[in-house]
Amino acid sequence: MKKLNIVKENKDFTKIINNKKYVVNNNFSIYYIDNDLNRKRFGITVSKKLGNAVKRNKIKRQLKNIIDKNEKIFQNSKDYIIIVRRGILNCNFQEIEISLIELVSKIKWR
Repeated sequence: MKKLNIVKENKDFTKIINNKKYVVNNNFSIYYIDNDLNRKRFGITVSKKLGNAVKRNKIKRQLKNIIDKNEKIFQNSKDYIIIVRRGILNCNFQEIEISLIELVSKIKWR
């Protein structure tokens, strides 16, 4: 994932989350909003409740890998905030990938 495609600033996170457009399943909550940048941007949030820094960083690396492999399913000109939920601790990589792809496909129908 390129640095251009990352949402970093706190004000951007709060703007996207306060927009209240979201989809949810057991593993993720994805908030999204249109942007004027003609590219997609992502922010990933993993709570400290899910484990130590090693586990949280592993989850982030896995999500970035899934996003890079399946970049075509995400719409251009949108910002996505992916909030990881507790259900992800019981899943392997393939289950995480399927869960994320199914959730993103729900966004397309909205």
